[in-house]
Amino acid sequence: MNDLEKYFENNDKRLIDKWMHYFEVYDRHFSKYRGKEVVILEIGISQGGSLQMWKDYFGDKAKIYGIDINPKCKDFEEKNIEIFIGSQSDRNFLQNVKEKIPKVDIFIDDGGHTMQQLIVSYQELFGHIKEDGVYLAEDLHTSYWLEYGGGHKRRGTFIEYSKNFIDQLHGFHSEQSSLNVSEFTSSVNSIHYYDSILVVEKRKRAKPFSCTTGTASFVIENSKRTKADRFMRDVKKGQNKLLRFFNLGGSDLFNS
Repeated sequence: MNDLEKYFENNDKRLIDKWMHYFEVYDRHFSKYRGKEVVILEIGISQGGSLQMWKDYFGDKAKIYGIDINPKCKDFEEKNIEIFIGSQSDRNFLQNVKEKIPKVDIFIDDGGHTMQQLIVSYQELFGHIKEDGVYLAEDLHTSYWLEYGGGHKRRGTFIEYSKNFIDQLHGFHSEQSSLNVSEFTSSVNSIHYYDSILVVEKRKRAKPFSCTTGTASFVIENSKRTKADRFMRDVKKGQNKLLRFFNLGGSDLFNS
């Protein structure tokens, strides 16, 4: 049991409502910031308990900002905790918040969990996360719930939207104009999906490269291909290019 779980189990302060498997995810991605001058932004304050939990977990050097649409949440301000009242789907409001706070180390989206709220908040605030910061969106099971506009592989859900992040992460390797190197490609180091949670860890990246060391023990068969072999490989490559144009499955050039 990590310290976040212990705090939750023994909580006698403001109410906290969490799925129990979340605490392992939090600790895995947040523990490196403990005791440091970390800046945290959380959307979705509810009863204010999570703000107190973060303050206890990260320590006195942490500066915590919260966003909620309920004006009553303003009462939860205390030392090192500042609250902004507004809608997370209001781009003007979020832009105004960015002007008032420094770039953040950790951005947690635990807000309304509708598709529009999640997507707008990501689009407006992801760029306000520091170069080595962490983005975490939770309760993403709403992407499968009808009342939130969800559904399996339904267009417009945040899960479907975030699947594009996987492509963007691999932008350096794309051979097609439909996938280019983007700001996401060059600023994100890893993507982690858990049940109901997405974590994106940022880190500046240059184009990856491979190296070879050591001495070869045998000749690799592919290096001894005949002209006929190379011709057939070029033919299959052309076929694959055509199939790819129509987004159809292709064949393995190296093992066929």
